[in-house]
Amino acid sequence: MRQWLGYALLYLCLAFVALFQIFPLIWLFLFSLKDNAEIFSGSPFALPSDPQFSNYLTVWEGGIGLYFFNSVWITALAIILTVLFASMATFAITRMNWRLNKLVLGLFMVGLMIPIHSALIPLFSMFLSVNLIDNPMSIVITYTAYNLPITMMILLGFYYTLPREIEEAAIIDGCSIHRLFFRIILPITTPIMSTTVIINMIYNWNEFVFVNTFISSDQYKTLTVGIQNFIGQYMTDWGAIGATLIISVLPVMIAFFFFSNKVVEGISSSAVKG
Repeated sequence: MRQWLGYALLYLCLAFVALFQIFPLIWLFLFSLKDNAEIFSGSPFALPSDPQFSNYLTVWEGGIGLYFFNSVWITALAIILTVLFASMATFAITRMNWRLNKLVLGLFMVGLMIPIHSALIPLFSMFLSVNLIDNPMSIVITYTAYNLPITMMILLGFYYTLPREIEEAAIIDGCSIHRLFFRIILPITTPIMSTTVIINMIYNWNEFVFVNTFISSDQYKTLTVGIQNFIGQYMTDWGAIGATLIISVLPVMIAFFFFSNKVVEGISSSAVKG
């Protein structure tokens, strides 16, 4: 009886925490169904008296569809490049013996200590000199470079646990280094790679500072920056902003809902060495 009561209290506490966590999303969805008059005249916690689903149509016709597409392809391309380059670098550092591998690893890890804001002016100057300002490739390059250290740090522990016998057997059979990496190592590291993909997706999808600094044309803006289009000098459509936020949050929520167990599995597997 006491054990049953303990489980009941535990699940009750967990349900309360879950409700507390999900309440802001519910509130944001209800907020997106209101117009400005109802938002400012009524209670912020009241249900919408006349749900304005047209807010979603308004933001989609206002360019959110283009911003959504830009966010998708920029995020996807940056993730592919980051995971590929980080896997190559981690393989070279952990599985190959060469003199400066520890120094190179340290140089990559220094990237974790560089604040975003301290790099804005140097990056802007560099991209301006090579005509990449107002070009989406500047965003892809920046995302790739900034996510390399954290991606490599997650991969390191997993790569250290790989048995050497697999590589030795492949080399004895005549496998080259390139085939060893792409045909054997990459498939083995799929669990930890899925973790890095999700972490990179969350960062790239929600990033604001770099896009706002390097991109000025509407045709290249992403969702996080495109929201500003609904903020006017004399009037702001708050319901449309709420609808845009819901649209921008959904992909991350769906990805994390289906792959959250992969994040925990990948991080725990990379934390164990031996």
